Amino acid sequence: MQWLSKFIYFKLLGWKVVGNTNISKDSIKKAVIIAAPHTSWHDFYMGVLLRSVLNVKTNFVGKKELFVFPIGWLFRILGGAPIDRHAKENKVQAIAKLFKDREEFRMAMSPEGTRKKVTKWRTGFYYIAKEAKVPIIMFTFDFENKQNKISEPFYPTDDIEKDFEFMHAFFKGVKGKIPEYS
Repeated sequence: MQWLSKFIYFKLLGWKVVGNTNISKDSIKKAVIIAAPHTSWHDFYMGVLLRSVLNVKTNFVGKKELFVFPIGWLFRILGGAPIDRHAKENKVQAIAKLFKDREEFRMAMSPEGTRKKVTKWRTGFYYIAKEAKVPIIMFTFDFENKQNKISEPFYPTDDIEKDFEFMHAFFKGVKGKIPEYS
């Protein structure tokens, strides 16, 4: 399957990977992976292709209602983990528990929380990484340059403003599939 993904990603679509291309060889088995800018449904299949190209297992969380018959099996195969969004349980702690309970868990998510243009990122991913004591790995959906840039693992500090400045700088100038939402 990896050879087919590489053929589609590199040859048919003409994309490239830059930055931390050793992500699959790293000893990082747990991380919060943030992907931005998230402007289109095309980001999903590009992310699935990229994880196959790099041979790295990634996960995502979704409301538990998505994980029922008939489509639930597909979400689990794709790395999905159900979470009860209606429970009174703190979501950050519930997701951090997924990291604790699993030997390998790399949760991919969008810091924007939507495909529309936002002026401010959501902070949940940051607090999840802090609570789970795992690094954040950033990667871009740069449709203008047809590339995914991947960062080295970054451990959040106790200075959220400085950390967000650092992360925003990584994504500066990157244009998503729908540039006006970037």
